[in-house]
Amino acid sequence: MNYTWNWNIFFEQALDGSGTYIHLLWLGLQVTITTAFSAWILALILGLIIGVMRTLPSKPAQKLAAGYVELFRNIPFLVQIFLWYFVLPEVLPESWGMWLKSLPNAAFWTTILALGFYMSARVAEQLRAGLASIPRGQKLAGSAIGLTTAQTYRYVLLPIATRIILPPLTSEFLNTVKNTSVALTIGLLELTARTRAMQEYTFQVFEAFTMATILYLLVNLLVTFGMRTLERKVAIPGYSAGR
Repeated sequence: MNYTWNWNIFFEQALDGSGTYIHLLWLGLQVTITTAFSAWILALILGLIIGVMRTLPSKPAQKLAAGYVELFRNIPFLVQIFLWYFVLPEVLPESWGMWLKSLPNAAFWTTILALGFYMSARVAEQLRAGLASIPRGQKLAGSAIGLTTAQTYRYVLLPIATRIILPPLTSEFLNTVKNTSVALTIGLLELTARTRAMQEYTFQVFEAFTMATILYLLVNLLVTFGMRTLERKVAIPGYSAGR
């Protein structure tokens, strides 16, 4: 059976009435980018808190943070998003569960939460490693000039650690963008879901997924370029690779 290529398919009207097929994919890309950035902000906030807790002198804080990391890092993201979307509303009090089920764009908000918590465990480990790589003298110097533990982290340790971990954070951000594709399993109409819809409408499988691949690649290249530029601007001599 011969496959008939048709690159003009992108300019034909989509069967769902959303416009042309290229516009259909554009809508999916917008959802992908919005979801990824929202989840990444949540991951950074939670990862910062958990990462700091993992390095505090308090043993209970360390154990609590370690348990958090092991929980969210070792369960596959697909399982986690199913737990958030299908299981959580059932185990909460009935009124809360009904409220969650009735939320507009429930798949969107669920993906942000699930992906944010999942990636936060990875960010926390990156931050813990960054803090551990800082010479002990930096912390002692902060204590010597009268800074509290919180002030030492805020003014001395975290500004250095966040610069050190920018390269691995770039990889984690790229993973966040790519992991949004899993959300099609709960009905989020992101780029991969829209691509599958296009190939089901038109049977032009290769054209649809080729365009999706290009769009994902462009987004990730832009993210990489932006993060590399930021890395160069905030690099501290002696703490960055190659310096």
